[in-house]
Amino acid sequence: MNTARKIIHIDMDAFYAAVEQRDRPELRGKPVIVGGAPDKRGVVATASYEARPFGIHSAMPAATARRLCPHAVFLRPRFEVYRQVSRQIRAIFQRYTEQIEPLSLDEAYLDVTDSTLLHNSASLIAQDILQTIQRETRLSASAGVSYNKFLAKLASEVNKPNGFYLITPEQGPAFVEQLPIGKFHGIGKKTEAKMQQLGIRTGADLKNWPLERLLQTFGKV
Repeated sequence: MNTARKIIHIDMDAFYAAVEQRDRPELRGKPVIVGGAPDKRGVVATASYEARPFGIHSAMPAATARRLCPHAVFLRPRFEVYRQVSRQIRAIFQRYTEQIEPLSLDEAYLDVTDSTLLHNSASLIAQDILQTIQRETRLSASAGVSYNKFLAKLASEVNKPNGFYLITPEQGPAFVEQLPIGKFHGIGKKTEAKMQQLGIRTGADLKNWPLERLLQTFGKV
């Protein structure tokens, strides 16, 4: 009997910027940056996919983003609009399961372990959710499916944007072993740098370190 959980992680693609491009057709295909003003020490909240090849990412100073991409369109956030769209997306989730764990306006975990929809296939449910979001909001999202939240979230990043990825219980251990150490939840930049210096670069490297030595080196989490 298969007792593995069925967890879906849904993550909207460049959410704030995508909403702006949806509502303002003249912005489609252009690098759009939503956040604070570049001349007032603002930071980037979201960068459209057209802006990302220039090296622009969330939490970057807006002034830096402007230097990297002078022709980008800078917009202040419209949080009430984003909250309204987020509520619309949440209502879509509720058609599939009551087990919803929102992480922010643009992402959530859904537990569909006990769902009777679509032959209880988490993969089919996830793909149906993506299609419904696209059809009803004209926005794209990505989905990851796995047997725990950690892997479901990582899976949703594999084929972004507008993508889907499944990590089965059989694939999980190998996926974790090849995972760069910086992708592990709770490992920040400083800890990652220290681990890299010690030769811990992947999940496999981490697995080979004795727990006692890890505690001595990094302390208790």
